[in-house]
Amino acid sequence: MKVVALVSGFGWHIEDLKRAAADLRVEFIAIEFTSLKGFVGISSRSIEAANLDLTTIDGLLVRMMPPGGLEPVVFRMDALQRLAIEGVPILNPPRAVEISVDKYLSLAMIHHAGLPVPETFAGESSDDALEAFKLLGEDVVVKPLFGSEGRGLVRVSDFETARRVFVALERIGSVLYVQRAVRHPGFDYRAFVLGGRVIAAMKRHGPPGDWRTNVALGAHPEAVTLDPKREQMALAAARAVGAEMAGVDLLDDLDRGEPLVIEVNAVPGWKALSRVTGIDIAAAILGHLRVLQR
Repeated sequence: MKVVALVSGFGWHIEDLKRAAADLRVEFIAIEFTSLKGFVGISSRSIEAANLDLTTIDGLLVRMMPPGGLEPVVFRMDALQRLAIEGVPILNPPRAVEISVDKYLSLAMIHHAGLPVPETFAGESSDDALEAFKLLGEDVVVKPLFGSEGRGLVRVSDFETARRVFVALERIGSVLYVQRAVRHPGFDYRAFVLGGRVIAAMKRHGPPGDWRTNVALGAHPEAVTLDPKREQMALAAARAVGAEMAGVDLLDDLDRGEPLVIEVNAVPGWKALSRVTGIDIAAAILGHLRVLQR
């Protein structure tokens, strides 16, 4: 079995996948996303990367897409779509990657599926964002539309500060993504969904004095088994965006008295999760690609 991972850099996750591949006797190749090449009508060539015909492989893992302008990102998604048409098993499917990378679209689809989410506004006008700021109780979290690991988040609970933040974002051409700040108990849950099952989960306790609960920002992870309600929410959220593999973040809303789905990541990491649970997630991912083989 030959598996290719499209990556942005060669860090811990790629080394973990290499280790698991050696144990499972899987041929594993990591290739930079930027090496993708597409052909139409030139011999029988279709999509290649690093001189490898990607239509001949047994599975493709979308590990991490590098940042880039609109055209490069669209081309990368085009290449994934074409490989899917050619019948290459892709984890995650291109549409799931496209949806989940966009916080607004993914949250809208999760909400459409009937799952509870924080009230959220997205738009391009600072005046509209200020109106939303009032509607959301004048305590909000401003997030980049594309982003992960809690980076770029700003909590705003003052009207004048909100106005300055929104105007500054408007001037640089950013989409204003504004979400009600959820009063929570100081921790959240990360569920790792793979093939319709939650294979691992952890509770992330935020650092003292910080409302964020991302491990990358200093949160303390603890292995947990999700209760049936949270487990079903995680599975339903992954289905809502069409993801075979997903990191689903759940946060208890103390004001509503129920858990909320905060977001779904279709290119999830698992370093902290593997460490605290002892579960070989890299091996599980490669095993699932074997199941998806043509």
